[in-house]
Amino acid sequence: GDARVRGQTGVISERRGSYPFIDFRLLNNTTLSGEIGTKKKVKRLLSFQRYFHASRLLRGIVPQTSLYLLDEDYLGQARHMLSKVGMWDFDIFLFDRLTNGNSLVTLLCHLFNVHGLIHHFQLDMVTLHRFLVMVQEDYHSQNPYHNAVHAADVTQAMHCYLREPKLASFLTPSDIMLGLLAAAAHDVDHPGVNQPFLIKTKHHLASLYQNVSVLENHHWRSTIGMLRESRLLAHLPKEVTHDIEQQLGSLILATDINRQNEFLIRLKSHLDNQDLRLEDAQDRHFMLQIALKCADICNPCRLWDLSKQWSERVCEEFYRQGDLEQKFELEISPLCNQQKDTIPSIQIGFMTYIVEPLFERWAQFTGDTPLSENMLNHLRRNKAKWRSLLHKQHSSSRSNDHSGQVTGSQEQTLNEDETP
Repeated sequence: GDARVRGQTGVISERRGSYPFIDFRLLNNTTLSGEIGTKKKVKRLLSFQRYFHASRLLRGIVPQTSLYLLDEDYLGQARHMLSKVGMWDFDIFLFDRLTNGNSLVTLLCHLFNVHGLIHHFQLDMVTLHRFLVMVQEDYHSQNPYHNAVHAADVTQAMHCYLREPKLASFLTPSDIMLGLLAAAAHDVDHPGVNQPFLIKTKHHLASLYQNVSVLENHHWRSTIGMLRESRLLAHLPKEVTHDIEQQLGSLILATDINRQNEFLIRLKSHLDNQDLRLEDAQDRHFMLQIALKCADICNPCRLWDLSKQWSERVCEEFYRQGDLEQKFELEISPLCNQQKDTIPSIQIGFMTYIVEPLFERWAQFTGDTPLSENMLNHLRRNKAKWRSLLHKQHSSSRSNDHSGQVTGSQEQTLNEDETP
């Protein structure tokens, strides 16, 4: 039978020759109201997924309009926080509470104003707000990690990086707008599972993008669909909007973790040869890609209390995927087995092999600025805390196990962690 796909991440009903009975409503509890007519005019046709996405109103979801109905005290506190939006200790969780879950919209409206983008591009404020609401609502609040608060956190980090002297003096308004838009939309409509999961369950997005940067391609295409639907940039020349769409894609696709080494090798070569020419648009774009990659994985470089919350959230999302895989008798993906993959061991590995190499090169690029030194200091302190927690876990397990042996996965994590 043919598969029928609808809703945000898709609902795959029984299909012969594919993995049966994988119901993605387990990932997203949104109630669907009524059938979506196939002849319904849908403006967001950029990806197969968009065809079935249709209007949130059709699915019985009333758009949130609570942003301007907040208590004045909360609005006052949120405004005060925005005055310090360039500080690295910015608490995005508190800001999201103060804005009643509208952190992404509120933050972007403020940053577009601060950077003079509204005036420069002659943007309509109502249209900008409508577009940002679309982006914010296309994130899944049910995801512990890949939600609109993560997008707001990445955007705030991107704002900090765009102000680094080495970069800031060369950036054009177009560069800044691209950087902020890419940060805000880089994970839009994330289903809460990773690419290997989509591939092995034969999800339609994996087929659409031929198993290559599946999620990142979807985030990009979804963003373009919303840009066109909102008509935010409709007043600009077509060649300009086309260029913006392509560069957004290049930035969002750079966040694919599978391309980490590709970007690190290229960055190392530029730094070693001292041949970065930020006067050139191509080199500036490359450094915007690096900045977005840093912003996307900067959680371990935050204050411990914030970093720990993000670590727990991302692992909770991993474990949910593992539970799904176990439920449908699939092989449990790496890092997704709650019985074997502990939060400290996951975080130590992530910091050692992914975060440290990137941020050490970023610090080399920026020239050891106060922000870069601050981030690396937090990273080292946080890693030491996770080591301490891992040690306590091992001590506890040994005291409960007279054989004094740790599990194979923990032993491997410890051995790998000693590798420089």
